[in-house]
Amino acid sequence: MASRVLYLFGCAAPPVHDIADVIRKAQADGWDVCLGLTPTAARWLNGRLDELQELTGHPVRFEYKLPGEPDVWPPADVTVVAPATFNTINQWALGITDHFVVGFAAEALGKGIPLVTMPCVNLAFTKHPQFEQSIAALRGVGVTVLYGPGGFTPHSPGTGTPRDYPWHLALDAAARHFPPPA
Repeated sequence: MASRVLYLFGCAAPPVHDIADVIRKAQADGWDVCLGLTPTAARWLNGRLDELQELTGHPVRFEYKLPGEPDVWPPADVTVVAPATFNTINQWALGITDHFVVGFAAEALGKGIPLVTMPCVNLAFTKHPQFEQSIAALRGVGVTVLYGPGGFTPHSPGTGTPRDYPWHLALDAAARHFPPPA
C-alpha cells in the first residue's frame, strides 16, 4: 500500500485525456492517487469514470459531498491541479469556489496542504490581464506554479499537442513537496 497520498485534479484541457497514464506513473512512484475532476473534465471522461475509479481504488470526485457525508478519500499529502485551465487558474486565484476542484484547492491553502499547478492554456488566453495576476497571486500564497521556464510553455491557439504536455514536471514537483520514504 502506498504511504503518500496525491490528489490529482484534472481540468477540461486536452491533456486530461491522458490522466490514466499519469495515475499509473504516480502509482509506480509510490503514490496513492485520488482523482478529482472539474465538471467539464468529468463530462469529457464520462465513459471512463468507472475505469479511473478502479485504477485509483477511490471514487472519482467532481462534485462537493453533501453535508454530513463522510469523506471517501484519505487525507492529501500533496495536491496537483493539472492540466489547469484559464478558468480554473482565475477562479482559484479569485476565490470563486463553485466547483469541487477549485473549492478544495482554495481551502488547501489555509490547511497547509502543498499545492502544485501547471496551466494548460494557449497564448491568446495569456494576453488577458487577469491571467498573469492570477499566476502571481497563486505563487504569492505558496502554490508551486509550473508556468514559463521549467514548466508549461503556452502555444499559439490550435497548435498544442496534448501528448507534449509535461506531466512529469507536475509529478516531480509533488515528490519534492513530499518525498518517498527512505
